[in-house]
Amino acid sequence: MPKRFSRQFALGLSLLCLSPLARGEDKSLLKPAVPQAPAVQLAPLSADEMKAAGERATLAAEKLGWRIGCQAWTFNKRTLFDTIDQVNALGLHYLEAFPGQIVDQDKNMKMGPDLSTEAKAAIKKKLADSHITLVSFGVTGIPADEAGARKFFEWAKEMGLETIVSEPNENQFDVLNKLVEEFGINVALHNHPNPSHYWNPDTVLKVTEGRSKRIGSCADVGHWQRSGIQPIEAMKKLQGRMIESHFKDLNQFGENKAYDVPWGTGTGGAKAMMQEFQRQNAHMTFLIEYEHFTPGLVQDVAHSVKFFGEACEQLSAGK
Repeated sequence: MPKRFSRQFALGLSLLCLSPLARGEDKSLLKPAVPQAPAVQLAPLSADEMKAAGERATLAAEKLGWRIGCQAWTFNKRTLFDTIDQVNALGLHYLEAFPGQIVDQDKNMKMGPDLSTEAKAAIKKKLADSHITLVSFGVTGIPADEAGARKFFEWAKEMGLETIVSEPNENQFDVLNKLVEEFGINVALHNHPNPSHYWNPDTVLKVTEGRSKRIGSCADVGHWQRSGIQPIEAMKKLQGRMIESHFKDLNQFGENKAYDVPWGTGTGGAKAMMQEFQRQNAHMTFLIEYEHFTPGLVQDVAHSVKFFGEACEQLSAGK
């Protein structure tokens, strides 16, 4: 064999031996090509157009038994009060707060169960003046002992929360099952991407089996996409167990580093997901959550709201 061919043969053989298939690994574990959505340029919306789009989406969602709001993490670089102002400017009326967000200019005042009586009163007033309802809180831990968990639920009740979004340990569910019924407050299990504990909807089904219907899923459809799970398939599995959704559309499917894009422009099939919620007759709260921070963030959120309102109107009309 000529020397140049022997070198090529040896190189090819070494590469083959390094491949997963040559090592006897399951080829189904090989990562497929990642679908990527083309970048879409959307015309900017004025402040009045943003407000109108939000009010329109709110009304359109109500006709389907839904609510549209915002997860405060979308604006986590701002204070809670600034976030409330922004959500109001977007024409929305529902908010999920997250633990540790600075409430106002006082950097020692952070959102959570340790708030002072005065801080709690100030937050309630700010929400009421802005016509915004604080529906949920998370993603948060819940104390493992019953006394600590009860204190947490008492705070949630005082703040008017409907839902606590969490990723509790499996050994907490006996206590949680008792408290959700006693306080009338839901616990929604959030799914951070693989390898977090609840990334797979099968795990959510396992831990909720035989439990109160107040324990269910906070369906983070973006993290399902990042984990390579088709959201609609997960939604079908969780029918009857979904309490709210961190709703998202991403630029790539099956990629942990995928980033948020305006709804309807990504790989998530935003309208198809909405159709599945409608098919299930699920009374959902859709919470906008962006984790990709750019100078155009507010515009991206506003376009997502606009898309959502238009899609709701089409679904109501049977389109």
